[in-house]
Amino acid sequence: MAAIGMLLAAGAFAAPAGAQTLKEMLYDPGFLKPIDSTLKVAIGQAAPDFTLPAISGGKIRLSQYRGGKNVVISFVPAAFTPVCSDQWPGYNIARGLFEQHDAILLGITVDSIPALYAWTRQMGSELWFPVLSDFWPHGEVASKYGVLRSDGVSERALIFIDKKGIIRDILVADINQRPSLESCAIALEKLNPK
Repeated sequence: MAAIGMLLAAGAFAAPAGAQTLKEMLYDPGFLKPIDSTLKVAIGQAAPDFTLPAISGGKIRLSQYRGGKNVVISFVPAAFTPVCSDQWPGYNIARGLFEQHDAILLGITVDSIPALYAWTRQMGSELWFPVLSDFWPHGEVASKYGVLRSDGVSERALIFIDKKGIIRDILVADINQRPSLESCAIALEKLNPK
C-alpha cells in the first residue's frame, strides 16, 4: 500500500507526456455543403430493418425493439469531428427526455468499431445509448435511409420510429450544426400520441 501511495505521489499514473484532450484531437473538416443526399424513407412508412455491430460487442437489430421501445436513430457524419463530439454527449444530458417517451437512442456512424471505441472513450463520459458502426459494407444503412452523402459520410439526421416500427418524424440537419434538443423533444412527442 505504501508503494502505491509513493507511485501516486510521484505521478507514476499521470497522463503520458504529450497526451491530448479530445478537443485537441478533433479534425475540423471546415464548412460543408449543408445537405448532400436524398431521403429514401418517408414519415408513415415502416423503417427499414438493419443489423449493425455495437462498440459494446455483439450486434443490434432495429426490429429487436419493435413492440417494446420507440427508437430514435442518430446518424452523425464522423468520429473525432467537432459537431459530432458535441452532439452525442448532449444526449447524455437529455437522457430523461428519451426515457420519458419510452425511447432508446441508437447512434450510428460510418466509422469502424476501433475508431468509434477510441472516440467515445475520449469523450470523457460514457454514452448511455448503443453506438453502432455502419462501416462495412460501407454506409449500407445510411444509404438504405437515403442519408449517405456523396463523400461517404452520413448526414446529421434523426429518425424517429414508434413501437410498431413506423417512422413518425425525420430531421435532417445542416451537417455543420448540431440539431436542437427542442426539435428532438417535439419529434419525440409524436411517438406516443395521446
